[in-house]
Amino acid sequence: MTENPSQYVRERKAEGRKDLRYPAAPDPLTVPVYDNHAHLEILDGDEPLSLTEQLDRAAAVGVAGVVQASGDIESSRWAVDAASADSRVLAAVAIHPNDAPVYAEAGQLDHAISVIDELAAHPRTRAIGETGLDFFRTGPEGHAAQFEAFEAHIALAKKHGIAMQIHDRDAHDAVLETLARVGAPEKTVFHCFSGDDAMARICADAGYYLSFAGNVTFKNAQNLRDALKVTPRDRILVETDAPFLTPVPLRGRPNAPYLIPHTLRFMAGELDVGIDELAVQIAANTLRIYGSFSA
Repeated sequence: MTENPSQYVRERKAEGRKDLRYPAAPDPLTVPVYDNHAHLEILDGDEPLSLTEQLDRAAAVGVAGVVQASGDIESSRWAVDAASADSRVLAAVAIHPNDAPVYAEAGQLDHAISVIDELAAHPRTRAIGETGLDFFRTGPEGHAAQFEAFEAHIALAKKHGIAMQIHDRDAHDAVLETLARVGAPEKTVFHCFSGDDAMARICADAGYYLSFAGNVTFKNAQNLRDALKVTPRDRILVETDAPFLTPVPLRGRPNAPYLIPHTLRFMAGELDVGIDELAVQIAANTLRIYGSFSA
């Protein structure tokens, strides 16, 4: 497979804003879990890891599989190719909410959605994602395209009978309203949940799943820890959003699925539950949503 460095990586290297060494592996988990959301097509670090290297490192510490998320046509195709090449990967395909206005301005949003529709039919595609709303990076001029794409993605998840991973940034009320108005897919996941305990209760009551990333360990993220504590255990997932959101104490270093144990151990501490017990629950939740990685 061809893996291309992203503009993000080139810019971060040029700015010298972070330590680009991959961290040492953490102590392995006794009970394997899965990374609910990562972007392994984005090469990062001084010595970028191939897909196989990423997955081998993850397996060595008890991370048995990765849901490879997407944001445009190219990365969605990459996700399906990766999932076809290695049974430790499942694909999620979508047009990211910040990319939807770009496609719309070029008159290509309908075409992009049709490509996602085709890719969603692949047996290794188990989710539509990441889709949703982002009012942080996209101004009001792009909101119409975001809503159009979000509703189209909801329809695709229902059509194909697969899960949906939501990107929600500074748009909590609008995302929840859209899901209530249009009707959420049966398996709806808030990737990198960014709300508070009140929102977590709303999501849990609606039957949504909340996925927590490395930022739950950040000092200024008490809202995420509060949300974690009120989320029913059978609705909790864990993710890296690699190469972003590397957990404390490694913040600023490249992130990867093999670093999941840091976040999971932190979550277990916050919940005052044994790490093995939490891992069993999260693994079961993941497989309930996406099905078997080996199938």
